[in-house]
Amino acid sequence: MVLIIAEKPSLARNIVAGIGELKKKNGYFEGSGYIVTWAFGHLFSLCDIEEYYGRPSGERWNMETIPCFPDPFRFRIRSGDDKKPDTGVERQFNIIKELCLREDVSEIVNAGDADREGEIIVRLCVMNTGVKDKKLSRLWLPDQTPETVREALSSMKDENEYDNLANEGFSRTYIDWLYGVNLTRYATLHTGTLLRVGRVIVPIVKAIYDRDKGIENFVPDIYYALVSKAETNGEEIELISKYKFPKEKAATAQRACDKLNAQEATVTAKKTSKTNLNPPKLFSLSKLQNYLGKKFKMSMDDSLRIVQNLYEKGFLTYPRTNSEYLATAEKDKIKQIIGKVKELGYPVEFVDKKTIFDDSKIESHSALTPTYKMPKPESLSEEEKKVYSTVLRRFVAVFCSEPCVAKKTEMTVSVGECEDYVLKGTVIIEKGWTKYDSASVSAGKVLPNLEKGDKVNIDFKPVEKQTSPPKHYTIETLNNYLKNPFREEKANADENSDDSEEYKAMFEGLELGTEATRTGIIDNAIKSRYIELKKDVYRILPDGEFLIESISGMGISMDKYKTCELGKALKSVFHGNMTVEESVALAEKEIKEVFDSPQNNPESAGYTGLFREKIGVCPLCGSDIVRMKKSYSCMGYKEKGCGFTVWLKMSGRYISVPECRQLIECGKTGVLDGFVSKQGKSFSTSLVMKDGKVTFDFN
Repeated sequence: MVLIIAEKPSLARNIVAGIGELKKKNGYFEGSGYIVTWAFGHLFSLCDIEEYYGRPSGERWNMETIPCFPDPFRFRIRSGDDKKPDTGVERQFNIIKELCLREDVSEIVNAGDADREGEIIVRLCVMNTGVKDKKLSRLWLPDQTPETVREALSSMKDENEYDNLANEGFSRTYIDWLYGVNLTRYATLHTGTLLRVGRVIVPIVKAIYDRDKGIENFVPDIYYALVSKAETNGEEIELISKYKFPKEKAATAQRACDKLNAQEATVTAKKTSKTNLNPPKLFSLSKLQNYLGKKFKMSMDDSLRIVQNLYEKGFLTYPRTNSEYLATAEKDKIKQIIGKVKELGYPVEFVDKKTIFDDSKIESHSALTPTYKMPKPESLSEEEKKVYSTVLRRFVAVFCSEPCVAKKTEMTVSVGECEDYVLKGTVIIEKGWTKYDSASVSAGKVLPNLEKGDKVNIDFKPVEKQTSPPKHYTIETLNNYLKNPFREEKANADENSDDSEEYKAMFEGLELGTEATRTGIIDNAIKSRYIELKKDVYRILPDGEFLIESISGMGISMDKYKTCELGKALKSVFHGNMTVEESVALAEKEIKEVFDSPQNNPESAGYTGLFREKIGVCPLCGSDIVRMKKSYSCMGYKEKGCGFTVWLKMSGRYISVPECRQLIECGKTGVLDGFVSKQGKSFSTSLVMKDGKVTFDFN
């Protein structure tokens, strides 16, 4: 018998549909030489810190148990939210174990989702059954249609061919545990507030924090642009000079306009051509989420949930893909899908082009497409219809038999010997594929009806303008940033531009999170009240500001550089160039540096204390001064009405415990560096007590 272990019940049902003739049993199906059972996603999770120390689960967190670097890492059956055993999970694992150990089972098949997480979900189940000496295979499903299931069952590979994928999955699991458990406890013990500190969540929240602070602190710069909007033959022609002048140079700007206006403006070149506009590429998950967020204001969490449902129903291919291309081996399958799409009345035909089929742009999964299994409209919810229609119409656009024909015009207007102005316009003549998907086509601009040699009227004037603040992150711009945080952000980037460098960076791990994980991490940040999403715009929330500012004061620097280095390490594990142990050692090194930082060392001048740690005695009422969430505060505020407070952060600088002690014992500190004024200027000064309050000493 061949035992197939699916990642979840829905996948098991689809596998059964592909095999046929299986009978339902208690926790599995059986028949035709197959047994099909399932997990509920993760049946196993890494042990908590207390389990490594032999301490009771749920014990109050303390600094004695961190940092914790398990060797080896240990897994246990997943528990419920109350830390008690999940009886449903235990029962299903016992069924899996019993089936694995059955004497008539000669082959065990890993049918986890086709990614690193799905790979280790089933591996952990098999590893914990104690089974030995049975053939282990892998069922890899690009979609969940019955035909694909049958084809995949006939071409399974040995499980060991996916060892590198599993190693990457284990590395990611261990590294995220090390960061999440150690630094979450560290930050929480320092602030008295639960702070979720993770390898990816912090850089994501910080990106939004930095952008919003940039907007908040933006000071517009006034300048003069030289603009002509004179009419020629009844048509307004806008010419904008490349030269700009600061606001204090208004007279100079006017003289420059006078110089331009003294020249004769002429059309010195004009060329017009007809061209076929290329359709956009197929969707990766993030590009689909960008589109849905922009068009329907659909959150990433909602779009992933819906596309996952459509995948599990067999209507779409595997959703968590980072590619916009198809594998060359899939051409016959695509021809079959095109035949089904044509039956719906769409004008499609097979096209074999490098912009569609490119193995070098595929890591594990091809772009999102419909399958040959077409849903009936009444079988889909309204949200499912939006998502499915979007993927279908993009597929139609890519394989559309009707070209999109446009007239492109480029005209050069020369103003004497001073400056040339190039005007460009594109007008759609035949809509072609844009009737189905016009996402990448901007409105055409019609140029004035002028020919080479024609004179152009000009009237340049200084126009006062101001620089614009950065824009809040949207679903699209944040997604693009996370895919490559070192790439320059560009508005209206060309859909068909060369993307080789982008894919090279992505395959090297130069990204924050992955297609499979980003959505969940961003959703966690929203649920934690660190950020909010309104329509399709992200903004930082007070709790998010507190997270970023607090960990900065604790010596936790989880910026995009460090996160991407670990992402590159995970890819090195996937490619067999680094071991799991070597990647974990990198994370342990980074975490050790946090715990060895001055902010965590009570003997250091930079130590900022633990929550509720006693710092000294109040100089006003004699009560204890205690480190609180945002301050060193007197505990006599209730009984004695004392309100003495030293803020933990003043003018952009953290006040350490030794500095606070010096202040309350001596009434004054030494000169402290590192303060920043509201105008952004650095300054140094002492802190002094004056009339029971703490202030700067500028005398």
